[in-house]
Amino acid sequence: MQFFRRKTQVRPHPSPLHPASPRRLRLLLVDENRTARVVMARRLSHRHYDVAVAEDGFVAQKALLTRPADIILIDMDLTLLPAIATMEQIRAANRASPGCIVMIGGQDDAPAMIAALEAGADDHIVKPFDVDILDARLRRLHARAERIGMLAQNNAALDARIARRALELGEARDTLRAVEADRARLMASVEALQAEVARLSSRDC
Repeated sequence: MQFFRRKTQVRPHPSPLHPASPRRLRLLLVDENRTARVVMARRLSHRHYDVAVAEDGFVAQKALLTRPADIILIDMDLTLLPAIATMEQIRAANRASPGCIVMIGGQDDAPAMIAALEAGADDHIVKPFDVDILDARLRRLHARAERIGMLAQNNAALDARIARRALELGEARDTLRAVEADRARLMASVEALQAEVARLSSRDC
């Protein structure tokens, strides 16, 4: 598996004349066409992506075990393991989280693209495409995926706090019941003592 990462000059103090570069995203490109893989990987590496390429769906799944990706691009023309099957296996193994999966196809691949979206793809790209537009689209998708992931984490934290609070309330209710039971026993003892005192007083009279 090849990696494409362009070395960029680090500017310690960004300025309006030299704005800070966008964050480098990890991208996995899955395409059986070697020429297409190399050309696209080089173009994306110039737009602040660290690109790994895989020649088929099986290699892609192995690559994700050791190198998670923010974005996974899958060409619809895969034959060894079809594109939708590749995506489904990656999803089933939870190797795409929190990344997003984008399918790449030609203008005549509309039915396949629809099937891919229905199967769980986050978006699709039609060839040929402008790399700058692709870059903007991928970053928008990744930003949305990050927001959804953050929301899921916040919801999980809220659920945990609610569960802890419910447990605390349950313990408080149990404590209150125990206190009420002790009070009832104490009141019964006091009443019994008062009755005994009254009985003894009546005998003395």
